[in-house]
Amino acid sequence: MTRDWHAWHEEYADPASSLSRRLEEVRIQLAAVLERGTGPVRLLSLCSGDGRDTIPVVAGAERDVVVTLVELDEELAAAAVVGAASAGIAADVRTGDAGVATTWSDVLPVDVLMLCGVFGNVTDAAVKGTVAAARSMLAPGGSVIWTRGNRVPDDPTGHLDDPAEQVRRVFLAAGFEEVAFVRPADASYRVGVARLAEPSAEPIPDRLFTFVR
Repeated sequence: MTRDWHAWHEEYADPASSLSRRLEEVRIQLAAVLERGTGPVRLLSLCSGDGRDTIPVVAGAERDVVVTLVELDEELAAAAVVGAASAGIAADVRTGDAGVATTWSDVLPVDVLMLCGVFGNVTDAAVKGTVAAARSMLAPGGSVIWTRGNRVPDDPTGHLDDPAEQVRRVFLAAGFEEVAFVRPADASYRVGVARLAEPSAEPIPDRLFTFVR
């Protein structure tokens, strides 16, 4: 990886930034998913950073949420451990490659899969492969919360239109129902929520994705 993810996270300090606004929208969508049902929830977040999009929402949820956060960067993962403890939730924070199935396969199936900050950093083929694998990672009725930037720097997509529209098409083609799609007119971020009624029994590949930028 060539990006400085610590510098990238500094944009959160600006409440008007596209990244801060995306964070708020992800939290809103996660809260809505957790409010739709009853009973315990199993949540897996890949490339979870310091957990700021997940931990505050889970801490305020009325349901019992079993949380697994996977982050490669040791400092960000350590910050997630501290954040979860401060919020009073017992999160399983794993420092490892989120693209490798053995890092998290033992917690499957999950009810909520978070793929935030993933699709803008991987190839189109990896997007399709990850969405296909998500069908085998979810419990019946499970949801995926995903994000995509519109033409981010060094964008790896080969599509000429808004790349988030391609991601939407991939989810629909894989049998997901679109629950929400947020595309602000004055910002570059997009946030989607897709639900899967009937999971797949297909084997999950050893690797879902590798960041290319």
